[in-house]
Amino acid sequence: MAKKKRHSRVEIASKLAQANDLATQGKLQSEIARTLGVSVMTLHRWRKAPAGPRPALVATHEAGQPYRMRSGGDRIAELQLENSRLRRLVTDLLLEKIKLEEAGGTFGQVNDSKNASRRSKVNRHTLQA
Repeated sequence: MAKKKRHSRVEIASKLAQANDLATQGKLQSEIARTLGVSVMTLHRWRKAPAGPRPALVATHEAGQPYRMRSGGDRIAELQLENSRLRRLVTDLLLEKIKLEEAGGTFGQVNDSKNASRRSKVNRHTLQA
C-alpha cells in the first residue's frame, strides 16, 4: 500500500489556484485532478475545507471600504444564520397575527359566502328559539 502524501497549505493553495485556472479553460474535474497528481475526492475536499488566512483584496465594498473574500463555508454559515433569524421573525409575526385575530379584530379575516351563510343560519336559529 502506498504511503499517503501530506500536502502543505502552500502546496494546496497553489494547486487549487492551478485547478481554478484549468477549470476556467474548460477542463473536466478528472483531468484537473490527474494534472495535479491528486484524486478527484481530494480536490473536492480541498475546495470544501475552509481556507486559511487570505490577503485582503483590492476590491471595495459599496461603502468604499475594502473587504476580504469569504470562503464558501463562511458564506453558507452566514446564510444559515440569516435564514434562522428570518424564520424567527416570521414566527413572531404569525404569533402576533394570531393574537390580534383572537382579540376580535378583523385583521386577516376573509368574508367568503360560505362563512357568511353559516353565520346567518346560526343567527336565525338563535332568534327562533
